[in-house]
Amino acid sequence: MPISAYYRKLRERVGTDLLLLPSVAAVIQNEKSEILFQYPRNSEYWSLPAGAIEPGESPYEAVVREVWEETGLEVEPTHVMGVFGGKDFRHTYANGDQVEYQVTIFECKIVRGTLEAVDGESEILKFFNEDNIPKLVLPYPDWVFKANLERGC
Repeated sequence: MPISAYYRKLRERVGTDLLLLPSVAAVIQNEKSEILFQYPRNSEYWSLPAGAIEPGESPYEAVVREVWEETGLEVEPTHVMGVFGGKDFRHTYANGDQVEYQVTIFECKIVRGTLEAVDGESEILKFFNEDNIPKLVLPYPDWVFKANLERGC
């Protein structure tokens, strides 16, 4: 779902002004240790499966929901990899909406599902190896995309 009723209501009040958005992202590896990325419709950059946390929803619940909506995969978050934010995590959408994400990244394992965009937000879903990461909308640190044993804060 591109924008929830809650965030739509906020936008009606603040227009395109900057919103601080609590959000989540998922690092999901396949059996080849490649990481899943999505190319959203009407975008020029790739991203991890990600999205905003809704009122009453925990970050854990949000990442499970967002991954399913964007990829058709049911995942189990295994641990928090880090929390990122600040000026570098600001983005202005094509419609002028400004956001600054505070992103909790979870490493997730696939439980079941078929790779397909359930909500229609993802145009392309593709696994990439760590040496071929596509151009991303947010500047996550490189260590997020390294093999399990090389990760660290």
